[in-house]
Amino acid sequence: MDILRQFFRKKSISQMLEQTESKHGSLRKALGAFDLTMLGIGAIIGTGVFVLTGVAAAKYAGPALVLSFVLAGLACVFAALCYAEFASTVPVSGSAYTYSYAAFGELVAWILGWDLILEYGVASAAVASGWSGYAQGLLAGFGIHLPTALTSAYDPAKGTIIDLPAVLITAVITALLMMGTRESAKFNNVMVFIKVVVILLFLAVGIGYVKPDNWTPFMPYGFAGVATGAATVFFAFIGFDAVSTAAEEVRNPQRNMPIGIITSLLICTVLYIAVSLVLTGIVPFELLNVKNPVSFALEFVHQDWVAGFISLGAITGITTVLLVMMYGQTRLFFAMSRDGLLPAIFSRVNEKRQVPRQSTLIVGGLVALFSGLLPLHKLAELTNIGTLFAFIVVSAGVLVLRRTNPGLRRAFRVPLVPLVPILAILFCGYLIYSLPGGTKIGFLIWLVVGTVVYLAYGRRHSKLARDASEC
Repeated sequence: MDILRQFFRKKSISQMLEQTESKHGSLRKALGAFDLTMLGIGAIIGTGVFVLTGVAAAKYAGPALVLSFVLAGLACVFAALCYAEFASTVPVSGSAYTYSYAAFGELVAWILGWDLILEYGVASAAVASGWSGYAQGLLAGFGIHLPTALTSAYDPAKGTIIDLPAVLITAVITALLMMGTRESAKFNNVMVFIKVVVILLFLAVGIGYVKPDNWTPFMPYGFAGVATGAATVFFAFIGFDAVSTAAEEVRNPQRNMPIGIITSLLICTVLYIAVSLVLTGIVPFELLNVKNPVSFALEFVHQDWVAGFISLGAITGITTVLLVMMYGQTRLFFAMSRDGLLPAIFSRVNEKRQVPRQSTLIVGGLVALFSGLLPLHKLAELTNIGTLFAFIVVSAGVLVLRRTNPGLRRAFRVPLVPLVPILAILFCGYLIYSLPGGTKIGFLIWLVVGTVVYLAYGRRHSKLARDASEC
């Protein structure tokens, strides 16, 4: 029974809030509602729209890709409302990991934290790989070609060894994050503006080349293909989740966190639907299985000058996704380390910059390693299932805390409880079901490994365990 109590010991919300007020090792509160919205757009619009739209249309959904985005968007809207309630109630670094610590206890929190390491870390690697594809396309337009061995992840059949551009962009983002949160946010805001302009340019030019015949057959792989497409492009929506990791660095988080999460998601969903309609209207869907489908579509209709500009805009846009994903990973490590579940090096804060610089350096090294050596599609699928699992647990957490702590001050409340959290759970569960079997097996193996790590290290070093033993 003692062991079971250890596994399910909970961290009170008052304890969490006290940690954020500590002068030692605290993070700078530098972000407002606009910064959060831009962080959300920066994380959401990127590899999903500039890279995975082509793969999902060609292999799974065809022109019905627009329905895939609607289905994935619905799942996200329901989950986003649940995140907004938690983020406004528990404005602490760590996202779903922190929320689970309050709702379910330490073991579930660890599992969520381990899951989010997969989500943010692997997502960063996938984004860096997508950035590399567009960067090489832009260089090729100027007649510059990298040696084959340095152009993609390790694949002896193709003669590739490492994705060098992915490694280099990861190093640049790592250096930027180490400069400070305010500086990173300013850079992100500029890049997001460029990215949105690029998407609007694609829509404005591309709509004139849409051929309705390309939308026939509309659903070539049936609704199962639409669902699998939704599970694939779901990767495109995970940005609002990363926004919640910034809670501890936000001015007036009770007001600003819900605004940033919900506004960024709604803006991006509308843009995604428009892009998928125009993209599949320009190019027959079976031709879209390429690394750079948006610029490819414009090249297909001989708008090469716009295609080049799109590639440049995509590069800057995908850069912001990498920035926010790596930012989220470092803040997750910070929260888990502060609780004793990871080594103390991850929660050491630089006094001058007020950021966890050592943790950022370690994250950058791991992302560079994975992005340089692992193929894009495998990375994206693992990220999707990790994100969906986190959404399910957070949605369930809203139901649990509403019952166990009904008097808790909630600056934002999910409407129509329990309907909305249940819909979030059902939608996300269906998308997990629609993912390939190999992805599910890989995810289960990851969770088993994580449980072993917790039993070997986290359980013994937990701050809650130390505090309990001292009482």
